Amino acid sequence: MRCAGGGTADGGQALRSAAAPAEDGTARRSLVVSGWTLASRVGGLVRVLVLGATLGPTLLANGVQTALVVPNLVFTVVAGSLVMMTVIPVLVRVGADAGQVRAVEVLGRISARLLLAAAFCALALACASPLVARLLSLGVHGQRAAQVHRSLTLLVILVAPQIVLYVVAALGVAAQQARGRFALAAAAPAVENAVVVAGVLLADGWFGPVRQLQSAPVGFVVVVGTGSTAAVAAHAAIQVTGAARAGLRVRPRPGLKGDVDALAAARRLRRSVGVAAFPSTGLGAMLLAATTVPGGVLLMQVAYQLFAALSYLGPRAVSMVVLPLLSAVAGRSSRRGFAAAWHSALFHTVAAALPALVLLAVFARPTAGLLFWFEGEQGLLLGRFAGCLLIVAVAQLVGGLHDVGRQALFARLEHRVPARASACALVAVLVMCAVSPAVDGAHRPLLLTGAVLLSEGTAAAVVLARLRTALSPEPLLGAPLVWAAAVGAVTLVPLALAGRWVLAAVDPAPAGTLGMLLVIGPVALVAYAAVMRLVMPRIGVGTQ
Repeated sequence: MRCAGGGTADGGQALRSAAAPAEDGTARRSLVVSGWTLASRVGGLVRVLVLGATLGPTLLANGVQTALVVPNLVFTVVAGSLVMMTVIPVLVRVGADAGQVRAVEVLGRISARLLLAAAFCALALACASPLVARLLSLGVHGQRAAQVHRSLTLLVILVAPQIVLYVVAALGVAAQQARGRFALAAAAPAVENAVVVAGVLLADGWFGPVRQLQSAPVGFVVVVGTGSTAAVAAHAAIQVTGAARAGLRVRPRPGLKGDVDALAAARRLRRSVGVAAFPSTGLGAMLLAATTVPGGVLLMQVAYQLFAALSYLGPRAVSMVVLPLLSAVAGRSSRRGFAAAWHSALFHTVAAALPALVLLAVFARPTAGLLFWFEGEQGLLLGRFAGCLLIVAVAQLVGGLHDVGRQALFARLEHRVPARASACALVAVLVMCAVSPAVDGAHRPLLLTGAVLLSEGTAAAVVLARLRTALSPEPLLGAPLVWAAAVGAVTLVPLALAGRWVLAAVDPAPAGTLGMLLVIGPVALVAYAAVMRLVMPRIGVGTQ
């Protein structure tokens, strides 16, 4: 698949561009991704709070908040991060073998198929808008019901095109990451949140406070819906611009069936849809099971959101960065070379997950006390949630192993095992949900949070078993992993235990507890990072 003339040279340059960042700057680039992910999540929280303050505690507010995220939910269930996991490896390989021009062709043909499917989903959502609006306004009755239904129907129609825009954005992200560019791709979602907030504030200032169901004019809904879609369009435009700057323009083009590489990638994506869909299904099942316990849904939502946040700020940020390297090495190196790249990726994943594991496990009770500051009967939530935090601390590490493992398999152009792992994870969740009614209500939230750990552990076992076979006779777990665990044991554990002792001795008020945690955590992280920086060059892992 090598082009004559300059194709090979371009391919070599593309390969180096993809590989070098992960080899020389995995830690630094993972921090960049984590930082912008944190900014995006804070922006998302501000977005929710601004909408809540604008609309007030009304049923309309519930419907609007939900309607605005429906396109993203559809995109996440149908494709989501699967776009990156299937597109990046083929772009890296094609770029290395046939040059950048050929990679642009493959990207264009994949884009055409994905955008066609996204347009169909957007049209289906728009056609189903009356039904969706009816579901979003089930709690509204009387004369206001018709008005709310019309407003939400219009809003769903206005935001339906976002499905296409999210696909465009995902393709732009894949193109940038295939070329070793991560900063702009991670920063763009923060812009989307900012534009949505600006649109809501504009609508509120234009039409006045909208705090009652009767005072939600059509113009307000139009401004909010249009502003939300414009925000996603801005996000997509930034990603496409970043892809063009990286040398991979997102330009849909025909000819998918005649392009072996593009067709194979499209088929892998279609056959792996469970990787994106099953986690959302599992979460829905857990929330449904949690409704049988007073306060159970609240505990599950907080625990799962914390699990997702810790994962994306830590191990999953690493897995995004190492995918281009693993893809490049899988396409050109021997089994030993791929094993070395895998050991490096595994080291960075575990190293990123250890701080949350140790600190959250040691400070589970104080953290739960800050999140659930109740007295009396509601104080029972505190003990339950402290146990949930312990489970979340382990789950984010196990989830990181699952994620980096499936990234390694997608880098090898293997899709069946990741899909099987996701199916097994869903089965594990459904089994736990099915047996949960037999468990005492006080312990049911712990069981359901444990379902997250069980599902991630099951999926990790499936993908790691396949990797062990693929790497044989090279070991699945290398020496770098041992070093990561040793550094965590030497630095994080003693400092965390010392901080916990001081916290128990002082026994401050909640504000004091928060202040002490904000000191103890950074001190432990700085010490851990300093020791890790000294160790990494000695074991052949880059520190930049």
